[in-house]
Amino acid sequence: MTSHRSRLDRRAFLKGCTALGLGSLAGEHALAAAPASLAIARYRQSPSAPDGVAEEARLLTRKAIEGLGGMARFVSKGDRVLVKPNIAWDRRPEQAADTNPDVVAALVEMCYLAGAKRVIVTDNSTHVAERAFARSGIQAAAQKAGADAYYVDLRKFRKMAIKGKVLSEWEVYTEAVEVDKLINVPIVKHHGLCRATLGMKNLMGVIGGPRNRLHQDLDRSLPDLAAFLKPTLVVVDAVRVLTANGPTGGNLADVQRKDTVAASVDQVAADAFAATLLGLRPQDVRYVAEAAARGLGKLDFESLAPRRVDV
Repeated sequence: MTSHRSRLDRRAFLKGCTALGLGSLAGEHALAAAPASLAIARYRQSPSAPDGVAEEARLLTRKAIEGLGGMARFVSKGDRVLVKPNIAWDRRPEQAADTNPDVVAALVEMCYLAGAKRVIVTDNSTHVAERAFARSGIQAAAQKAGADAYYVDLRKFRKMAIKGKVLSEWEVYTEAVEVDKLINVPIVKHHGLCRATLGMKNLMGVIGGPRNRLHQDLDRSLPDLAAFLKPTLVVVDAVRVLTANGPTGGNLADVQRKDTVAASVDQVAADAFAATLLGLRPQDVRYVAEAAARGLGKLDFESLAPRRVDV
């Protein structure tokens, strides 16, 4: 005959197993529901018609942001948002020296749909700004989407305390720190000095002063900027990539279609993934490795279990 104590022990055991099972299921559910830190959208069958690239770029951008949970995860009602593409060069979109204008336009539209009060698109161009903004197609596309797209105002640069390893202070565009959200939108490009122009390199477009001085120690200067600016989101434009003769480009023979847009809350992981699109290992780009060593993000982007979306 089973004792009263045995029945109680068995009941407690079964109750414990049930609780453990429910706890495990809850844990699995929470893990499955956890928002992604990196999403990668790829277009598997590229359109042959040139006018197909624009719609593809917009679709990839939307899918990458959706892979992170949607723009409402990052932009709230009433936010002022700075969308910071690469508009450094007097180049056409197909030359892949500047960010794809349709990637920028799609982000602007999504910010407004999420409730943004104002979206600004700007960059401290290297070539003459009027020509770079116009020829890149970014100004027209951003304005059509409702953004204020304009050249930087030199009066709005202020010396700020960077407190970095190399940059103790530097001139920074005030709107980059005064907005509620900063979205960094680099294009993936070869760079003759540091091997790759990626997200952290793109942040040089919100600083002034003698920027050429940073090139004397880019590997430590760029992580200084990244740690100071802390973009809300990095959206990597790899619809086209510039594989050689960067960062200015100009030769269509140096351009490859990758038909990819990635988005991440981790700026190191975003750059680490982007480096692979140029045939590099993440650690080959020394400023990316340095930023990871400082704890600014994950060099091993695969450890974030990227959400991959085929379009």
